[in-house]
Amino acid sequence: MEDHPLAYGSFEGTIPAGQYGAGTVMVWDQGTWEPIGDGRKGYVEGKLKFLLHGQHLKGGWTLVRMRGRSQEERRDNWLLIKERDRFALPGNGDALVQDVDESALSRKTMEQLERSGGQWISSRPARTNEAATLPKKRAARARAPIPGARRGALEDFVPPQLATPIARPPNGENWLHEIKLDGYRIYCRRDARGARLLTRTGQDWTERFRRLIGPLEALPADAFALDGEVVVPDEKGHSSFGALQEALSADDQRRLTLFAFDLLHLDGYDLRNAALVDRKQALRELIEGGSGVGSIRYSDHIDATGEEVFRRASELGLEGVVSKQKDRPYRSGRTADWVKSKCHARQEFVIVGFTLQKKGGPGIGALVVGYFVNDRLIYAGRVGTGFTHETSLDLRARLEPLRAARALVEQVPPEMRSGVYWVKPELVCDVEFLSWTRDNVLRQPSFQGLREDKNPRDVVRERTGAVEVQDPVRKSDDRKAPPAVGRDSIVAGIAITHATRVIFPDTGATKLDVARYYEAVADLMVPHLRERPLSLLRCPEGVAGTCFFQKHFGRTELPSLSRLSVQERKGKMDYLVLHRASDLVELAQYGIIELHPWGCRADDLERPDQLIFDLDPDPSVAWATVVDTALALRQHLADMDLVSFAKTTGGKGLHVVVPLQREASWDMVKEFARAFAESVVEAAPSMFTANPLKRLRKGKIFIDYLRNDKGSTAVAPYSVRAREGAPVSMPMPWEEITKKLAPGRFALRTVPALISNRADPWRDMAKVRQHITARARRAVGINE
Repeated sequence: MEDHPLAYGSFEGTIPAGQYGAGTVMVWDQGTWEPIGDGRKGYVEGKLKFLLHGQHLKGGWTLVRMRGRSQEERRDNWLLIKERDRFALPGNGDALVQDVDESALSRKTMEQLERSGGQWISSRPARTNEAATLPKKRAARARAPIPGARRGALEDFVPPQLATPIARPPNGENWLHEIKLDGYRIYCRRDARGARLLTRTGQDWTERFRRLIGPLEALPADAFALDGEVVVPDEKGHSSFGALQEALSADDQRRLTLFAFDLLHLDGYDLRNAALVDRKQALRELIEGGSGVGSIRYSDHIDATGEEVFRRASELGLEGVVSKQKDRPYRSGRTADWVKSKCHARQEFVIVGFTLQKKGGPGIGALVVGYFVNDRLIYAGRVGTGFTHETSLDLRARLEPLRAARALVEQVPPEMRSGVYWVKPELVCDVEFLSWTRDNVLRQPSFQGLREDKNPRDVVRERTGAVEVQDPVRKSDDRKAPPAVGRDSIVAGIAITHATRVIFPDTGATKLDVARYYEAVADLMVPHLRERPLSLLRCPEGVAGTCFFQKHFGRTELPSLSRLSVQERKGKMDYLVLHRASDLVELAQYGIIELHPWGCRADDLERPDQLIFDLDPDPSVAWATVVDTALALRQHLADMDLVSFAKTTGGKGLHVVVPLQREASWDMVKEFARAFAESVVEAAPSMFTANPLKRLRKGKIFIDYLRNDKGSTAVAPYSVRAREGAPVSMPMPWEEITKKLAPGRFALRTVPALISNRADPWRDMAKVRQHITARARRAVGINE
């Protein structure tokens, strides 16, 4: 049969006569599959072996691509074969199908499903799904691109534009105002493969919001990406985060509603550079041309003064107002083009402990919450209201496995410690409160729900009024006015001054571009920097000006970042240590371009956790030779049972990185690295050298093992280099380290889009548990 949308895998019932596939449909089995060997290779070769772990279908199976006529007619037909194992039954399987007449989802028989009527019904009992009654997707209408749109591919994921908090909405004709929604921010994309819904951090929640798939696929476009919020309206029609939490906990899809407020892509056009009002008009037309069902709604705006909208929202008991500049493009990250004003004080907090109910019930009595200031977790108070019986039980069940032996939060008053069970800071909750007390504790807090889409490390105390958002002075003769931070210039909550300063003259990339780059790659980059002392390359006036390395920082420099005091020959020196995305952006604000971490972590500076070989070729050495060398080193290490990873350097070389358990000293690791490098040189002295002297490198590759010493560094993965073209040191999967690889394609302008379309090639590095064995040492000539 032809390919079907994945949504068919979760629906059953009777499809009415006259519709495609008319008749009764049952989800007869459900489970998981496991490839045997290399699944991708098997698919390409046309013979895919796998195991099924279903309720009925189990054991080994093989899919074989049909040849002959089907291949000549370019039809991709496959034959499914059951392997002869203990799960195989005699005959052709008809008996099994006839004997087991029960849905794997609803537990209904075919007869019961037939009696369900002529409409599609949900695959789960007592649920409805609007996709059941949807007409076939209407044909996409021909559209003229809106001003500012340009041809571009549909992105797998675009980080959302975020609003900066302020006390009251701005007034002025350049602003439009929307009601602030109380749900989960969602990036929705749809193409020929179907619709997908991703959270603000890129988590795929399509299954959690499966009610919305059908209505989204009914919208009249071939491909689109929109920004919106999934909510559950309460009895007044207001969005309620508590109601959304209850619905998701019960897997109740009936009231899930997507309010769409921005359109980022439409039928081959990237709309992000278009004005907001034009994007919203295109979005309105798209949604109005859909099926008309209520689960996909256009989030309209209000053309009134900010003061009027805020007053009315407060009277109605709404959460707040989001104000947006009408003529501005869409920019990922926190900007001053979008600002939010809350009618009630409300934000996320990290759960750091809990108390029990006074009457000894099975749930919790109160939550103890906090927020981060750099790497410190600060106490914010207790939250003892807002729980239902069910949420109280659920929180207790989630928190018990996270119990900690001591408090991991600071500044807890002694009287507030009694009866508290401390937990690891891994859960985030949404709290509404009246205000902050003078002691910086929440006044009258109320629990609103858990925030599963938020990283605890990103939870800080929200402060309003810190950003100037009024319309800029336009008088041409007002030249003495002090420069304000531009509306575009807030990145990860950091105000970027001199944002238009050109850092890379050859590409035109500005200081703001560098800050936005580091925000975009932070999720992948920070894990390789966190808790490591850093050496940093600063270019305050751009790479055409003076650049210099800085290792030590005084207390007045970048005071918001953490420091590590290291004993050196001249005494104790302070190094910067990073923890989160905003720290990276803070460095960019300070004019820092390159980041070079130590090969160890701050809690044990004497035990390295990685080994690095830097392949630095002479300009005359061909790229193919560098690739062959890296692959040879990988195999040589593998022969010693050492797994390695690769990355480009932002130049003409490659880094081969070996993660290690923190067991050996620096001296032991450096000794092995030197012996390993010298063994490679000994094998081909005309091609390689381990001597750093420039005059000895001509026509050779310098295998630099000197990175493996205390205080030595190597450029960080995803770091921009202060070189022409703004190249990036890019982690790569080994299968892409080939002669066709062009390291120059990885640059500040290109990497954010690339990482959104591929899996992290270093995702398994943290799972590797290995050390330099005695056998490995002997293999490079080190005698114990």
